[in-house]
Amino acid sequence: MGDATPDQLIEGMARACSRVGLSSPEGLTRLTGGATMESWRFSCDGEDYVLRRAPSLEFMKDRPFGHASEAAVIEAARKAGVTAPEVVAVLEPDDGIGSGFIMRALPGTPNPKEILAMEGADAILREAARDLARIHSLSLDDVPSDIPAMDYRAAIADLRAQFEEAGGDRPIIALGLKWMEDNCPDPVEPVLNHGDYRMGNILAQDGHLTGVLDWELAHFGDPHEDLAFGCMAVWRFARYDRPALGLGSLVEYFAAYEAESGRTVDRERFRYWLIHRTVWWALGCLRCAKFWREGSDRMLERVVISRRTSEQELDLLMLLEEDAPDEERALPAEPMVEPDENQGEATRGEIAVAISDWLETLKPLVQGHDRFQLAVARNALGMIARDDDIVPRITKPDLAHAILEGEESLASPGLLRELKEAVLEKVAADVPKYPALAVAMKKWTGKE
Repeated sequence: MGDATPDQLIEGMARACSRVGLSSPEGLTRLTGGATMESWRFSCDGEDYVLRRAPSLEFMKDRPFGHASEAAVIEAARKAGVTAPEVVAVLEPDDGIGSGFIMRALPGTPNPKEILAMEGADAILREAARDLARIHSLSLDDVPSDIPAMDYRAAIADLRAQFEEAGGDRPIIALGLKWMEDNCPDPVEPVLNHGDYRMGNILAQDGHLTGVLDWELAHFGDPHEDLAFGCMAVWRFARYDRPALGLGSLVEYFAAYEAESGRTVDRERFRYWLIHRTVWWALGCLRCAKFWREGSDRMLERVVISRRTSEQELDLLMLLEEDAPDEERALPAEPMVEPDENQGEATRGEIAVAISDWLETLKPLVQGHDRFQLAVARNALGMIARDDDIVPRITKPDLAHAILEGEESLASPGLLRELKEAVLEKVAADVPKYPALAVAMKKWTGKE
């Protein structure tokens, strides 16, 4: 609930709804998911609405723009023909429930598993490309002046500062940062980017796109950044084999975007932004632990997301190894050693498994966001249990520093193999069901 009690939230929403002629909210329900913001569904006068709200005012202090500007961007996109929701009210300080806005609910599901299983994935892919092209048609004059424009080099420097702040000890992320510094493209005429256009932030129903959500990262920049972000392995979920949003091929995606936008997709720029945003999300995952420690967001999900950094390191190494010398790429990684069977008293991992098994018995008793949090808690306990079996090799500050200084690289004898083995081990402990893990395991070790 963040920094508002249930009664305060309802009272504040009633004040906001009253300003736009709506009745008091009914049936308030916390929606699952949402990596940064809270979402609450409710009804007024027989229609459904969604409140999008920050977990705390503290959480908003370092953001380049607030919810009023985000709402204005959404409205501009909707008027440009994007399947964006209609914003009906923006929270004000007197509402007493922090920062956020209310929008009319759209039909469809945001659940990637359900969307990726729908008939007509090719139609959703074409409609996603259409929406991106329409977003990219918006100019500086169409949105509030505080929507930032990305300076590519400054963005890399900021990511490097985040890396140092987080310990500066992950060699694979260091490889990504150094590659970005060495391969940063020249700027192009900036267009409005959604900034988070991916599976999980779109709605679909009956094989068609019905909505585009979560505009908090909107900015002006290279259109290839938006195209690449949704194609990251992490956002394809179970459909690793479909590189375009988990819905289809890049050829289909690019053709649909080019037909709608009139632009030609540059494959090299696309690869740059695929790597850039993979590094960006790896550091975003790391920062989630910082938010939790500092108290700006104490959600359980935050600490679990921090342990998904290794997913991005795996994906990043798979992207970067293309540039390694052939002789280094040919070195096979050693399969991970199976742990010995435990004897004697229960280990901390076994205790974690026991707690997880007990939590599973509570599943029929909870629903909504609490059911989602129960699943997150069981994932966290699984991480603790699997940690018993490994000695982490993914953090090496001296090696990371040497990579950033150009003293070590993927051409260094044996380094690529060492990093492959370390990241395979770490992802197997953190997120063993991550689809890319099985692909990397077979590619790098020959083991199914």
